[in-house]
Amino acid sequence: MDIKKEFRKQFRPRPRASHKGDYGRIFILAGSRGLSGACYLASMAAFRSGAGLVTVGVPESLVPPLTKRLTEAMMKPLPETRQGTLSRSALQPIRNFLKTQDILAIGPGLSLNRQTQAVVRDTVLGSTKPVVLDADGLNAFKGQADLFRKCKVPVIVTPHAGEFVRLFGTPVPKGEKLRRQRAVDVAKKYRVIVVLKGYHTVVASPQGKVYVNKTGNPGMATGGSGDILTGMIAAMLGQGAAPFQAACFGVLIHGLAGDMAAKQKGEISMVASDILGALPSAFQQMIG
Repeated sequence: MDIKKEFRKQFRPRPRASHKGDYGRIFILAGSRGLSGACYLASMAAFRSGAGLVTVGVPESLVPPLTKRLTEAMMKPLPETRQGTLSRSALQPIRNFLKTQDILAIGPGLSLNRQTQAVVRDTVLGSTKPVVLDADGLNAFKGQADLFRKCKVPVIVTPHAGEFVRLFGTPVPKGEKLRRQRAVDVAKKYRVIVVLKGYHTVVASPQGKVYVNKTGNPGMATGGSGDILTGMIAAMLGQGAAPFQAACFGVLIHGLAGDMAAKQKGEISMVASDILGALPSAFQQMIG
């Protein structure tokens, strides 16, 4: 499959009469006390990837500081625990608001708090909108991956090797061919789209489709890089890409932006916001 060709077919010039509602309403559940940067990176990545509207659902105490930084995104204050994480009482407001949205991205910076993890599981299992699951969202399903079979909508999981082991209880083998096969096996077994991050990220579908990405570099091994990918994939979904396509587009352009950032900053000095800053150029190159 020629991913660049597929991207250009999917993302044609925007009609002049279009409006923000045409490009996806993205609901991002992210952040907790001390981990608010994840909200910024994921939501800005969604915007830089073409999303029309982005709302960030966060523990209510995070709203004032985030509002100063996230001027484009809307905020959904949610009930929180004493530790500044989403509490059980946030579940119903989340479900109510999700009815008005197109895509759910959930996980970055949410914490390992037990109440929060329960909210994540119940939100994902009850979602009627496609889900992108990352970071602490993945941790919420540790030892419970069988629950994914109950999901009513497409779910894209985006683990790195360590998260893959915790989530699915199976190690990531060495060698590209074996790694690719393991991703496909897991995708089929649990009926999810797997984005196995790392050197030559693998995207696998429950139907056995597989894509191995060749963009990216070691400088992207830095905190926040995965949060950006989460926002990007959600934005691709919101603009009408099929789930497997959205995941492929996301990893390709994420890596391309990382390569551009590395040329400017060098691999050693790169930070996640450098990848974010390179997204406009990466998309321009993809469009051609």
